Amino acid sequence: MQTQYDVIVVGAGLSGIGAAYHIQNNCPGKSFVVLEGRSTMGGTWDLFKYPGIRSDSDMYTMGFPFNPWKGTKSLADGPSILQYIKDTAQKFGIDKKIQYNHKVIKASWSDADKMWTLDLAPHETVKSQQLQCTFLMMCSGYYNYTNAYSPHFPASETFKGPIIHPQHWDPTIDYTNKKIILIGSGATAITLAPALAVKAQKVILLQRSPTYVLSLPGEDKLSKLFTFLFPSKLAYQLSRWKNIMNASGFYSASRKWPNTVSRFLRKRIQKELGPEYNMAHFDPNYSPWDQRLCIVPDSDLFRAIKTGKLEIITDTIRCFNPDGLQLDSGQMLEADMIITATGLNIQLLGGMSLFVNGKLLDTSKTHCYRGVMFNDVPNFAISIGYTNASWTLKCNLNCQFTVKLLNFMERKRYAVCTPRFDSKLFGSEPFIHSKAGFIKRAVAVLPKQGSKHPWKVYQNYARDYLSLKLESVNNKHLEFRK
Repeated sequence: MQTQYDVIVVGAGLSGIGAAYHIQNNCPGKSFVVLEGRSTMGGTWDLFKYPGIRSDSDMYTMGFPFNPWKGTKSLADGPSILQYIKDTAQKFGIDKKIQYNHKVIKASWSDADKMWTLDLAPHETVKSQQLQCTFLMMCSGYYNYTNAYSPHFPASETFKGPIIHPQHWDPTIDYTNKKIILIGSGATAITLAPALAVKAQKVILLQRSPTYVLSLPGEDKLSKLFTFLFPSKLAYQLSRWKNIMNASGFYSASRKWPNTVSRFLRKRIQKELGPEYNMAHFDPNYSPWDQRLCIVPDSDLFRAIKTGKLEIITDTIRCFNPDGLQLDSGQMLEADMIITATGLNIQLLGGMSLFVNGKLLDTSKTHCYRGVMFNDVPNFAISIGYTNASWTLKCNLNCQFTVKLLNFMERKRYAVCTPRFDSKLFGSEPFIHSKAGFIKRAVAVLPKQGSKHPWKVYQNYARDYLSLKLESVNNKHLEFRK
């Protein structure tokens, strides 16, 4: 049983499989292993089982660039994405590098040993409770897989039906011909609502405040044309960069001309639902991209509304009762079951404790170098993706930067690399500028960013591509030791 590696990757989801590929492909002399706390790979796409689960980013940018997505749907369903992850791991032999039920609960760096020591949670299949590595890469996602965000609702215990959070959805649940209240207005609620409406008697999407919604085709016709006209590799790259630039351009326009973009989005929805529809349900009190935009494939949300089986109500909850909900407006809503799509809890590092030379790290007091490394934490990298584009776009760049750093250290015979943040040169800013509730709730755990490059997190793929892939890793902000 091997207990010491050059690199340990924590997490076997999209970003963890991507990290393993880059290490295996670009650092062939490095020994590595992927530790997965659960019994299967896939991360989010294995965890979530609720009806209609799908991507809200196109697969040309969310998929692996080294194993292009070949599905017909650009906005793919969850089971297809999970199978794509498994197929990719098998294709490149990464599945043989994964150790399951290896949940890391503590990671400790020692300057004396120039080594990370990882403590694992007890499990009957785990032969060793400690593993060591010289470089640690975290690909464990950004939210708590065990505990979803469930705010307290007055008298919720009196409701006679089931109350279910989508994160804990059991596929055996039968909601056929049921009256369902779906609480929420984010991406999960927008995904769930039309899927539930297919079999339910009635679905009421109850939102405290509206969100911005944009309908896009489930299939990318221009990408299909590229596939017809060009060799597969070129067609994929064209599709990928087309979608990157489209998303980046729309985000930039939203920040520069928020009122214009807001009117554009509402006008599209009004056209979908007709002139008589009450657009107050799609009129947020914030600017586009202050929170993540919700994508609707092939207008499925609007089609469900037009059938009458899905209704949106914008109101707040006074209390639960045995038969449903009482709203602050006085309206009574009846339900057989209530689904609380109320959000996620952010959890960095998979919930593990991080120690550097015996001192517990407070991640909220750290600064993130290029969005990849924490200041004063040696031989460490993390995959944190974009909030305004495909999560994995940034994760892939982080992995490429990490292997470039590993190879540089190998050539120069450096044993340790530690980012150093100079507070005299850089100011501090929140890591993510967003008004989303789950970001606001995570201030106590999220790291910070600096006021300018290379400590600034730009949420811009083109800038990050230049910074992470093309710039040298050798600069004054990284301290190297032999």
